[in-house]
Amino acid sequence: MSNANRITLTLSLMGVALLLISSGEAFSASVNAKGCIVCHAVRLDRNHSLACTTCHRGNDSTGEKSEAHANLIAQPAHPEAMAATCGPCHPRQVDGIGAASHFTLKNLVNLVRRAFGATTDLQSMVEIPESDSPRDALALADDLLRRRCLRCHLYYKGDDYPAVTHGTGCAACHLEFQNGRLASHAFLAAPGDRQCLSCHYGNRVGFDFHGRFEHDLNVEYRTPYTTKDEHFRPFGVEYHELAADIHQQRGLVCIDCHPGSQLMAAGKPGPSCADCHDADLLDKNLPDRVRKSGPGYIFLAGTERKQHTLPIMTDPAHATHGGKISCQVCHAQWSFADSGKHLLRSDYDEFDQWDRLTTQGSSEVTKLLENNIDFSKNEIIPAMKDKIYFRDRPGVWYKGYGMRRWETIFLEKNEKGEISVVRPLLDYFLSWQDGNGLVHIDSHPSEAGNNGLHRYTPHTTGKAGLFYRQRLENLHFAEAAKENKQGD
Repeated sequence: MSNANRITLTLSLMGVALLLISSGEAFSASVNAKGCIVCHAVRLDRNHSLACTTCHRGNDSTGEKSEAHANLIAQPAHPEAMAATCGPCHPRQVDGIGAASHFTLKNLVNLVRRAFGATTDLQSMVEIPESDSPRDALALADDLLRRRCLRCHLYYKGDDYPAVTHGTGCAACHLEFQNGRLASHAFLAAPGDRQCLSCHYGNRVGFDFHGRFEHDLNVEYRTPYTTKDEHFRPFGVEYHELAADIHQQRGLVCIDCHPGSQLMAAGKPGPSCADCHDADLLDKNLPDRVRKSGPGYIFLAGTERKQHTLPIMTDPAHATHGGKISCQVCHAQWSFADSGKHLLRSDYDEFDQWDRLTTQGSSEVTKLLENNIDFSKNEIIPAMKDKIYFRDRPGVWYKGYGMRRWETIFLEKNEKGEISVVRPLLDYFLSWQDGNGLVHIDSHPSEAGNNGLHRYTPHTTGKAGLFYRQRLENLHFAEAAKENKQGD
């Protein structure tokens, strides 16, 4: 072998040796590496660029999973942990949120409970009594709230749907979830509509802002018809796409009108249309996002503060009615008008009759029905989780509607002569069937007055159009007929 060949061979062997050594070092480093990011590769935002253990506790000095996860807090933003985790840096926000209605849900809870006989109010949803064997309609309503209605609150991650699953506590609004999973560990200073809609969907305020109206549940009436095979339902039930609110069409988002300062504290008044569109009020006080611009005013929308010229109320109709008519009486384009809400708790293991109602707007109920009407699968016992303490409890809550409509805007005049939009909200009928098929409570109606109609602000704002006067005339005719009937 020539000297040149020997040199070439030697260099080649040295290169291989160096490659093996370097590979061995890299392999050894990956095996012996310590710290959370070895297994959990996350990207943090600038303001939260902290050690993982600052919020999650645990032990980041070991590579052993069991040791690393000792005393781990999996959900540090959860209501039970957020005071200790988020509170040191955000004391004002954490102190304020504890009494906010978005946190306690007490307004909704007490509204429903009083409709079924409650005489005292609760301060928080966590105070709702538990009852496996309801003794009366109120106890049944409590069970309904805990296991079927309250599926979206800060203690719970929400239903198992792609657009609905979210974080708990502070993370419900301030972390990004997509397709049912945490998409980013970077906290959002200003939550977008995606976060709001993870709770405000399915014919709740907010869904209408985007022009969405949930389909009927029965497969026979869910038009346009869809396949019965498994398909993408981001909110659990398909929805009609109607006219979106003019503010949404112009690029505004929920927090432009409902900022954190209002949502995260108790007693903060909500916005009014006049705040931004009444020249007299604007001359006295400018809302946070409104600026004077020449002879008029502009609104700064979204995180980019995009400028929008504010239209000022000039139509003579505004002066004619003297503030006695709410804006949406004329400006709502459509409204949620689901009437006749029938809810049955059944502990009985009979499921075939629900074949056409498997889509229930609850992932838990839908999965149980789809499984149990398939004879090739092992039957799941009829039970649902308590959405506050997460324990399985007997019985499944099924839902159905008498009618689902959007075209009629219901109006009501109160004792002060003020006219506002109302919607069927408390027109519930509750039933309970035990595990032997025995009916204990059969279509017990809500005791709420006014046929369950409740004041509501449709987020479907548009031009008043041609027929707003007809709405008022219909109300006047109804009022006159009511007075004549009372006179008889």
